[in-house]
Amino acid sequence: MGKIIAIANQKGGVGKTTTAINLAASLAALELKTLIVDADPQANATSGVGINPKEVEISVYECMVDDADVKESIVSTEIKYLDLLPSHIDLVGAEVEMVSISQREEKMKIALEKVKDQYDYIIIDCSPSLGLITVNALTAADSVIVPVQCEYFALEGLGKLLNTIKIIQNRLNPALEIEGILLTMYDLRLNLSNQVVEEVQTHFKSMAFETLIPRNIKLSESPSFGVPAIAHDAESKGSLAYLNLAREIMHRNEVTAA
Repeated sequence: MGKIIAIANQKGGVGKTTTAINLAASLAALELKTLIVDADPQANATSGVGINPKEVEISVYECMVDDADVKESIVSTEIKYLDLLPSHIDLVGAEVEMVSISQREEKMKIALEKVKDQYDYIIIDCSPSLGLITVNALTAADSVIVPVQCEYFALEGLGKLLNTIKIIQNRLNPALEIEGILLTMYDLRLNLSNQVVEEVQTHFKSMAFETLIPRNIKLSESPSFGVPAIAHDAESKGSLAYLNLAREIMHRNEVTAA
């Protein structure tokens, strides 16, 4: 039975999609069968693994709103062991369309249950909001990774997200855990980066991952090539950091790579 991990933070620009793509690709590189679920209408995770969102016929939107078969909408990527449940701009309208649907918070969970046992890990890339699609992702997930950038307003809004997670634990998904807080865009040379790391590690202790994701040009470049960083430059600091993160998550979950 696979583990579903949502990557969530309502702040934009914290590295959610970068984390979803590169963590999933790193787990796949360690020969763990992995699925990325693109739950963001911008469909950046879809294009980031080389799939053109405009050519997607059945997306996560159809699976949630029209009860389309999730198995028919999953596509293979060029990376071995890595599949994608793509997104589409139509997902923007899903929140409005789902308002009157019964079990509207559980549509993604119902869809993913059909394929959960076919994967070791399912990684959900959430949109930068706390709307109904993100609530669906958190209801479907076993755990959540919260990316936090090493910048001045890093902790702003984190309380709001943790509060939302608490509400979902109380009302919709009692089993939801926080997998960890992931510090992204770390720059060793900046005092501010080091202060944020210290602050997060002091406040959240064991909740913070040991792995720090650096600012790295290869991480920024790789989406324009439609590949994860590990396929763009496997030796780059960004690629190695996400491989370390994958190993840290496996260690926390006591999973051994093939």
